[in-house]
Amino acid sequence: MEFKDYYAALGVERSATQDEIKRAYRKLARKYHPDLNKATDAEAQFKVVAEAHEALIDPGRRAAYDELSRRHEQGQSFEPPPGWDSGFDFGGRTGASGESHGDPDFSDYLESLFRRAGGDDHPGRGARGRKQTAGRDQHAKVTIDLVDVYRGATRTISMRMPILDANGHTTLQDRQLEINIPKGVREGQHLRLAGQGTAGHGGAPAGDLYLEIVLRPQPPFRVDGADVYVELPVSPWEAALGASVAATTPEGQVQLTIPAGSSQGRKLRLKGKGLPGKVPGDLYAVLAIALPNPDSAPAQAAYSALAKAFPDFDPRIATKA
Repeated sequence: MEFKDYYAALGVERSATQDEIKRAYRKLARKYHPDLNKATDAEAQFKVVAEAHEALIDPGRRAAYDELSRRHEQGQSFEPPPGWDSGFDFGGRTGASGESHGDPDFSDYLESLFRRAGGDDHPGRGARGRKQTAGRDQHAKVTIDLVDVYRGATRTISMRMPILDANGHTTLQDRQLEINIPKGVREGQHLRLAGQGTAGHGGAPAGDLYLEIVLRPQPPFRVDGADVYVELPVSPWEAALGASVAATTPEGQVQLTIPAGSSQGRKLRLKGKGLPGKVPGDLYAVLAIALPNPDSAPAQAAYSALAKAFPDFDPRIATKA
């Protein structure tokens, strides 16, 4: 995927006010609207302009895009790094102005940036074409550790809220919130903080804040749905003869029995020890046979004795026709 310069698409400077962005969009949208412009590339140009407006007209999305774009140029190969948008508030899909451009089929690039950042406004909270009185909902991400899913946690998070100054420029304001992470929460789940969104007008209630849960990668663990996988290194003799070994789990160490004759990749299931919930997942310890380094004469002799003990053993027999 290539990085897109949305300011260049609208023909405005990066210091442009929200009103200047809105005016540029309206001018270009009229110019390239397929109902008014019959050029073969008009529809594609209209889509680019609408997409740029969608990214920049909302102060939250614009602030996040500005921070990300400092390190990229138009056409440069680009992939959003994991968690790049954590800590930003994002508004609804209609943008800060409440203006809609018909919500065209946006490119994968825009969706990769903001596919879960936006949300539809609630009825009466800035529905299109009606006066906005109640505050708008806001959306952000919070990154947690695997142990938080098992035990629950209380976290103080710092967020950057976009605000417009007197000149119409977007600035960021720090905000701290204390949140409760419930036990058993899942990646992608949203936590609702009532009344923590944008303030209402004229005594109307504030919007809500929705926090999307992002699970921080935590090797050696891997999460798949409600199940958790962990690689368990064992020696060749432990796998061949059987053994009792200590295995690391998100809740601490446990003793596992390695059955004799185990092979690489064998899964040992710990029922109900995966992610907690109404139906808890399982934890799987996946055996990884670790070979000792033959860095001494006795070690080399041991490998030679092993080869003599198994003269007919062929590890590649499964690959032969």
